[in-house]
Amino acid sequence: MSEHPTHTLPSYLNSHELGPWGVYLEQVERVTPYLGKLSKWVETLKRPKRSLIVDVPIELDNGTIAHFEGYRVQHNTTRGPGKGGVRFHQDVTLSEVMALAAWMSVKTAAVNLPFGGAKGGIRIDPRNHSRAELERITRRYTSEIGVIIGPHKDIPAPDVNTNAQTMAWMMDTYSMNEGATTTGVVTGKPVSLGGSLGRVEATGRGVYVVGCEAARDKGISIQGARIAIQGFGNVGGTAARLFYEAGAKIIAVQDHTGCVHNANGLEVLSLLKHVEEHGGVAGCSDAEPMSSDDFWALETELLIPAALESQIHEGNANSVRAKIVIEGANGPTTPEADDILTANGTLIVPDVLANAGGVTVSYFEWVQDFSSYYWTEPEINHRLEAMMRAAYTSVSAVAQEHKVTQRTAAFITACTRILESREVRGLYP
Repeated sequence: MSEHPTHTLPSYLNSHELGPWGVYLEQVERVTPYLGKLSKWVETLKRPKRSLIVDVPIELDNGTIAHFEGYRVQHNTTRGPGKGGVRFHQDVTLSEVMALAAWMSVKTAAVNLPFGGAKGGIRIDPRNHSRAELERITRRYTSEIGVIIGPHKDIPAPDVNTNAQTMAWMMDTYSMNEGATTTGVVTGKPVSLGGSLGRVEATGRGVYVVGCEAARDKGISIQGARIAIQGFGNVGGTAARLFYEAGAKIIAVQDHTGCVHNANGLEVLSLLKHVEEHGGVAGCSDAEPMSSDDFWALETELLIPAALESQIHEGNANSVRAKIVIEGANGPTTPEADDILTANGTLIVPDVLANAGGVTVSYFEWVQDFSSYYWTEPEINHRLEAMMRAAYTSVSAVAQEHKVTQRTAAFITACTRILESREVRGLYP
């Protein structure tokens, strides 16, 4: 993708290498013909509302000063405060954070949450830093973006290489700067600081719920279904356990350490323990190593990419033999791969629907923080499953009505909600 003649690109982007933002723009262009009179507002979706780039200087443990590049992008706040994670990764770029923020706008609207979309990140490899350094980085970053976040403005959450402890540091830093404890400024916090029960497993549980719904639609029984999962962290690991407990066979798992395979099904609980002890799936005792190419070509009922962006692409999409792809990660399938998989008869449950469980329980956490009244874990899971099923049913109905993919249907549903709000609110001043 080198040109987008329907709109002017921001000057700070390279038109010849748009990265993930280019994927998002193509998705918006595909959905525009279905927006009717609302299409007059579609340019709103092609520009982030606000992009903040900050310098994050800290003193390292050895006494030297290091500088890191940080971002916070608010894509759209028409329907409510921005919502989105913060990732620590050495390859984070502005284009990536912009795209992730935009997908959050779509995701929150697709599930009909009262949020907009935002995202943050720091270009850092956390494996190279001590806990004390990561705390200083987190606190300085929070102070730098503090002018645009807040419980009514923009609510960060954990993402790649961040966790509940990161959110605790962010909440404490923001609260110290405000002079008052403000639990609602972030979600994904420890339960002792106003976090929600069920939040850790929420994204993986959402993947499981919509996976079961999609399997039912395709006439596939979860009992005995073969599943391959890329990524075995919080999302992939939780989804694996829930499918395993429902009787499915997890036959292959790939992560940053390698890929393991067992045609008879992996012992998921043992694998989770192995990952906890060894940092990855490589070396698992009841499985054989497998190449990445062979992983994608496995014949399965479900394939769950739950790692990073653009993992299924034009180069490997034709080898995919899964009946259903459930996108646990953000943007794991490129538009070119989308077309190939769809032409080959694979059902894709898109990221903006499939992995929305995390932001849904983040919404529950935000509501609980404001009321200072907390729900039980069974209540959380019941509400989550009900909202995910309702969202899946709604998106599937739009897909059938317009004879489009579930991704396009999710974008139709979400973009319509966002732009209806934009039209009703009008432009100020």
